[in-house]
Amino acid sequence: MQTILYKADSRGDANHGWLHSKHTFSFANYYNPERMNFGVLRVLNDDKVSGGMGFGTHPHQNMEIVSIPLSGDLEHQDSMGNTTVIKEGDIQVMSAGTGVQHSEYNKNKDEEVKFLQIWVIPNKQNVEPRYDQITLDKADRKNKLQQVLSPNKEDAGVWVYQDAWFNLTDLDAGKELTYTFNKPGNGLYIFVLEGSITAGDQTLERRDGLGVLEANAVEIKASQDAYVLFMEVPLSMG
Repeated sequence: MQTILYKADSRGDANHGWLHSKHTFSFANYYNPERMNFGVLRVLNDDKVSGGMGFGTHPHQNMEIVSIPLSGDLEHQDSMGNTTVIKEGDIQVMSAGTGVQHSEYNKNKDEEVKFLQIWVIPNKQNVEPRYDQITLDKADRKNKLQQVLSPNKEDAGVWVYQDAWFNLTDLDAGKELTYTFNKPGNGLYIFVLEGSITAGDQTLERRDGLGVLEANAVEIKASQDAYVLFMEVPLSMG
């Protein structure tokens, strides 16, 4: 097993006043040639948006865009005719395909909205754009893995045009679980949202990330109560 450690304080830091974003990988004005992507995982932005503020209408093409709200309410509008609100416990996916325009705003004037913006490079180009969002049952990830994204329409969670699987877990301190890879040759990016864990022989604190390569499974143990996102993705763009 090989690992790449991404400490929380090594991320790009973009503070625009109304938007404070931490970039795991190169994005916008943050450029680090050693932090371009983890396989097809191209963007992992940890965003805070001030009350009433947001991203005006802008285009995307040929990208799988996943949003996972952590707190607050995020209002989404797009050129496919969708007007929705996503909040903690939801997950949203948009296949940009041949092209889509959308905007995202903090629906509330009096509190921040915090969310993860994740981009996955698709394995199919120029598809018809599509949008989906679901509400997850938090009980389904208590001390176990809850699949929230996969390549399969019939599986639990949302789906994407890529051999990628995302899982969440809420692990109590001292609890252990094993993440078993879904596809040989994939890599796994572990992102600690809250708390701390050990993954293999690595200790990860809040907002630390760990890329795992050349493995079939990874042992996880919570050092303290932990909320963790697992993103299994192909390492090759092909």
